[in-house]
Amino acid sequence: MDKTKVLLADDHPVVMGGFAMALASFGIEVVGQARTPAEAVQLYQELAPDVAILDMRFGEQMTGLDVAREILAGDPKARIIFLTQFDQDALVKEAYRIGARALVTKDCDPADLANAVQRARQGELYFMPAIAERLASLSVLGEQSPQALLDERSLEIFKLMAEGLTNAEIADRLGVSSKTISNSSQAIKDKLGVERAADITRLAVRHGLLQA
Repeated sequence: MDKTKVLLADDHPVVMGGFAMALASFGIEVVGQARTPAEAVQLYQELAPDVAILDMRFGEQMTGLDVAREILAGDPKARIIFLTQFDQDALVKEAYRIGARALVTKDCDPADLANAVQRARQGELYFMPAIAERLASLSVLGEQSPQALLDERSLEIFKLMAEGLTNAEIADRLGVSSKTISNSSQAIKDKLGVERAADITRLAVRHGLLQA
């Protein structure tokens, strides 16, 4: 097999540089490095790499998950690996749902990342053992945590609610209308079965989303 070509996308150049060097030691060529979601989409289209490695949470208006969706919309056979330093169930499930070939943590052994790249190129799935176990558990047992029940945007709003921000303050923070946040916050409360602000905060603390 010829040398595998990879696109790296992360907003921390030091992290990208480290991964590029590590992958090169395994004979994997990094053909492009993107620091913004928009640049990641553009470089993928220009370079047509074998595998794209995306930081799941980089970007603001657009995230790594959004990049993956856009790439897959134009190239349904794209091989995508997500890098993450989070263990939130909702993010893991969403990454798997939209078609990630692999999901590894940022502190993984370089050999694990190289293995994930080669497996992804061959069309195989690769999830680090801890992540694979969590996915299996969620599939069999279900999950009632905010991380599992809410999508990424709703989880972000929930955490701001738990911090005590008003709808107007959340709207200003996220750059959307107060009406949008009002509708979203009520939908979040309904889905989680909570109403009072104190209950929202306690729920966030219990599931590790807010420090007590």
